[in-house]
Amino acid sequence: MHPASLPTDALMKQCAVERTKRSGPGGQNRNKVETAVVLHHTRTGVTGQASERRSQAENLREALFRLRINLALEVREPRRPTDPPSALWRSRAVGGRIACNPRHDDFPSLLAEALDTLAIHADDPAAASQSLGVSPTQFVKFIGREPRALASLNARRAAAGLHALR
Repeated sequence: MHPASLPTDALMKQCAVERTKRSGPGGQNRNKVETAVVLHHTRTGVTGQASERRSQAENLREALFRLRINLALEVREPRRPTDPPSALWRSRAVGGRIACNPRHDDFPSLLAEALDTLAIHADDPAAASQSLGVSPTQFVKFIGREPRALASLNARRAAAGLHALR
């Protein structure tokens, strides 16, 4: 299972949690209380952090979401080209379209699966989308919901002499 897809308790067990103070707007509470949260995934070195909220619990939730996105972007899990899409992917991919808001809790898991599938198909979105049962256009639009994912894909495509995707 990709670390971005782990249940919260299991993922938190793999993380070192750092609580700290950060300056900026938010009043006396923010400047005096350790409301900022930094999560370090110990196995991969990937981090997620949040400090914009006044509550440590809210910052922990946001840091966890950002950690999941960063894990999806940076960690590739081995897959075979013949592996079927996950149950989560199948539940979100209907009629050749993938539906998931980039702020939804499912998004990091779906993004990780899309990027893992793209990696085994040598960054060919047509082959990856066919493997996942969505149209190539929908697949590229989904990847583009996380701008860093699309930028990384386009950088690899440029290095291979291929045109950028939009």
